[in-house]
Formats: sequence, structure tokens, C-alpha cells
Amino acid sequence: MPVASDAEETRVDADVTGEGIPVNEVFYSLQGEGTLAGVPSVFVRTSGCNLRCWFCDSYHTSWEPTGAWRDVESIVEEVQSYEQANHVVLTGGEPLIHQESVDLLEQLAVEGYHTTVETNGTIFQDAPIDLASISPKLVSSTPTPDRDPKGEGEWEQKHEQNRIDMEALSRMVDAYETQLKFVVTGEGDMPEITDLVERIREATVATVANDDVLLMPEGMTRDQLDETRGQVAELAMEYGYRYTPRIHVDLWNDAPGT
Repeated sequence: MPVASDAEETRVDADVTGEGIPVNEVFYSLQGEGTLAGVPSVFVRTSGCNLRCWFCDSYHTSWEPTGAWRDVESIVEEVQSYEQANHVVLTGGEPLIHQESVDLLEQLAVEGYHTTVETNGTIFQDAPIDLASISPKLVSSTPTPDRDPKGEGEWEQKHEQNRIDMEALSRMVDAYETQLKFVVTGEGDMPEITDLVERIREATVATVANDDVLLMPEGMTRDQLDETRGQVAELAMEYGYRYTPRIHVDLWNDAPGT
């Protein structure tokens, strides 16, 4: 079973400057997605995000950020307490909105950890990242009034304007080993995905192979994935991209700390 920290959860204003990094949770589990799916990993989940996907699977890091401001040293010490793992996933929210995330990644590198950063690709940071797991947000992610989980509609325009930053995205692809992981809500997402992959290829020096493009079914529960995974697998075969499961959902459904 995954192992999570016992940190008290409180409301965090991650849009203001605090001391350290606003951390929602630290836990030990299996990497559930992408090319390293199945690898035992320590997850450091930061709070705060510059986007608001309506289907966000970490609601308490974006729409209602919770956690605590923590210094890099205490985070690294907690990571080290999980002695079985040498892989750390820095995720969010959007971890790269915090400059101190660079300090954390630098310290993890000194300690010999392999790191994956889960990011939406809109912010470039110069940091020791072993794998940049970039999840560009498609138009289907925009919180339109009928999909806004808070029912306020204030994020629709901001999200749509900021969800793709080609300069930051191309810099990241050229700087790091990269996987492009798209959350697929249906076949209608595919024209945008193929167009964006071609735009990235044209804007970068690095080779972006079809194997670097991962299609992941949208869904936060087993029941939801049961409805979407088959179609997304078929789309991956049709377009020659890679399918990625969501192992943590298959194993633990939507339990916290997984």
C-alpha cells in the first residue's frame, strides 16, 4: 500500500510568496503513468497552479490549494525516510511556478535521486531534471461554465489563454529527456494533439518520436477509466502513439496519497 506523510492539511495561498515550497503531500507509491509506470517512487506534490483543468485529479493543489509551506531540507529528509526508493516525482499542481522547486531538484540530484517533474509545459526552469513529463493542456481541458467545478467561470478565459506556451514548451523539450503525455477525453482531441506534436517538432532541435507521445485516458476512478481506456488504447494504435495506463487508479481507485 502507498505510504503518506501525516502532515496536517490546511488552506494554502500558493499564489503569494512564502518561505520554501507549498507542499500538499509527500507519499511513497508506484509511478502510475508514463514510461516509468510501475517504478517505486516518492511523490512530492506541491500546491498552486497557473491553470485550472476542469478534470484536475489533484483538486486540492489547484482549485482549493491545501498543504503547508516547507523548506527544502525538511522535504529532502522526508524523501530519504523512504529508503526503498531512488526515484522522486515532483508534481502538483504546477511545481515549476515555484522557484524553490529548482533548489529542491538540485538537492535531490546531489543526493543521487532520479527525478521526474510532472508539468503542464508553460513554465521553463533550468534545473537538474532527469525526465520532464510534460502534459500540454488541450482545449477540452478548459473549465467552461458547464464544467467549472466551482461554478464561478472566472478561470475559463485565463486558462484558455495560458494553457499552451510554445516558447517554454520547446525549450523544455530541447533541454530535457521528455515525454509528452496528453489527457484524452475522446477522439475529438486527436486533431489538436497531432497538430501540437508537429508544432513542437518544428520548434525544437530534439527528436520527438511517436514513442515520446503518450495518450492517457481521462478519469479519476476505476469506473471512469473503464469507460475511456479502451477507446484511448485504440486511438494510440491508430495514430502510432504510445498508450499509458493509470496504474495507481487501477490499484487504489481514487484513494488519497496514491
